[in-house]
Amino acid sequence: MPKVTIDPEACKGCGLCVSVCPKKILKMSEDKINKKGVHYAEMTDQDKCIGCAFCGLMCPDCVITVER
Repeated sequence: MPKVTIDPEACKGCGLCVSVCPKKILKMSEDKINKKGVHYAEMTDQDKCIGCAFCGLMCPDCVITVER
């Protein structure tokens, strides 16, 4: 099963990863912020991930790791 890891402290909250996820299982945190003061990306349902790695490829800061 694929595993997506997001470094919440390095995320700048651009939301590009959320926009490209074909399964719509990434979202911007609603009530949590990182040290930069932004809502960061988080996984909502790891079991539905297909391991396409679109999120990791789209991330401009390379804070997303996809393990297959």
